[in-house]
Amino acid sequence: MFYAVRHFTQFRYSRAVRQSVMEVRMQPRSENTQRCFTFQLSVSPRARIFSYTDHLGNLIHHFDIPGAHQHLTIVADTLVDVEPMLDLPDQLGEGAWDQLDQLIGEEDYWDMLMPSQFARSSPELEAFEKELGVGARDGKDPLVLLREMNSGIYNAISYVRESTRVDSPIEDALRTRAGVCQDLTHIMIAMVRNLRIPCRYVSGYLHHGADDADRSVDSATHAWVEALLPRLGWVGFDPTNNVLAGPRHIRTAIGRDYADVPPTVGTLKGHASSAMQVRVRVTPSEAVLPPDQEFAADEEWSRFLETRQDDDDWYAHQQQQQ
Repeated sequence: MFYAVRHFTQFRYSRAVRQSVMEVRMQPRSENTQRCFTFQLSVSPRARIFSYTDHLGNLIHHFDIPGAHQHLTIVADTLVDVEPMLDLPDQLGEGAWDQLDQLIGEEDYWDMLMPSQFARSSPELEAFEKELGVGARDGKDPLVLLREMNSGIYNAISYVRESTRVDSPIEDALRTRAGVCQDLTHIMIAMVRNLRIPCRYVSGYLHHGADDADRSVDSATHAWVEALLPRLGWVGFDPTNNVLAGPRHIRTAIGRDYADVPPTVGTLKGHASSAMQVRVRVTPSEAVLPPDQEFAADEEWSRFLETRQDDDDWYAHQQQQQ
């Protein structure tokens, strides 16, 4: 299936800043069943854009705006094709745990097995694991256990937009039983790693069809989990929507957790408060969508800016994945 993706991001500042330096992770990966055919990144004020690939194969674009400016707009247009994956078996069968341990012993998956900044164990997480009954291998088939974990998180934690912050620890969502896809993904990663299964964070987009009962919204980026299983490789689980990752999931970047793959991250020089607006649109298509005004700013911006306090001279821009 071909998808046209438009990702619009705009930063507005209460007064002109002197410089912005930004990294962007918005270009879909080309691998396995996914191919990115076109990608175009537009920046205003205009800037020269450079790119590189990190050690995990993520494509990163970066730019520097050295002159004074009071807004920064980033628009990414993509045409990507995602083919259906092979159907998964109901279970892996006898000896799956031994095969998994052998696989881990043969390759270096250290970074996807160890705790990371947002995906780590805690007393709250251990209590949650016991509540769901997924805190130990206990002879269960690995694939069966991960399916139970995926649905257990979905049923136990409500999806509530803006219920947490971009830097919220998983304990916040565990205590309130509410979070966004970023939180549910971090919780599942920490639980899967506790089982000694390599697990990674996937940042990207999700196409919401008319017949899909998704909890996540269709105007934001999305996040889910990939776990390494013998004979299957990396398998995607989406605890926010209680589904396996499939042809509706468009992968842009992978990492240990969100800290490795924010869609935008950067710094600015100046003394101003800031506000950020993000809009995402994923449409079945065979061509890149033409520019339009659908994602124009609205009147809420002026009211929002009035409520902001001045920030430090240098600070980070980050975008939470809803």
